This record gives sequence, structure tokens and C-alpha cells, in this order.
Amino acid sequence: MLEKLKSAKNKKVGTKQTSKAVDAGLAQMVFIAKDAEERITRPLIEKCKAQDVEIIYVETMKQLGEACGIEVGAASAALLKE
Repeated sequence: MLEKLKSAKNKKVGTKQTSKAVDAGLAQMVFIAKDAEERITRPLIEKCKAQDVEIIYVETMKQLGEACGIEVGAASAALLKE
């Protein structure tokens, strides 16, 4: 699944941007790092469940950051609808 994120042209990285994409109905699926702080990711997970957005869990923030093409870890990212 991370391969989809790596090759995606339309994505949002970071919890604030991902949350905005979910609110706007633009997110196709959301990736969340298992090692991210729960207080950061919990509201996003609840939004995704309420709006029926698929959630993919990634082992580490580092892995998610690399998949997004950034040099730091990421708590979450969204693959946007085409």
C-alpha cells in the first residue's frame, strides 16, 4: 500500500493537511503511523471512521515520511481522490 502513496501525485502529508482533506471529502485513503502520538492521530481516526475513509496503518513515522518523499517522519498522510 505504501507504493501507492510513493507514486501518487495527489497526496497530503501531515496531520493538519490530512485532516483538512478528510473534512473536504478529498481523501481516498489515510495512512497513519502506529508510533505517532495517540493525541495527535485519534481525532483524525475518528473523522475517517465517521466519513468512511479507509485507514492504512504504517509501522513507523519514519517509514511514512520516506513514502511521502520527505526526510522527516510523518504521523499521517492522505491519498487524494483522482
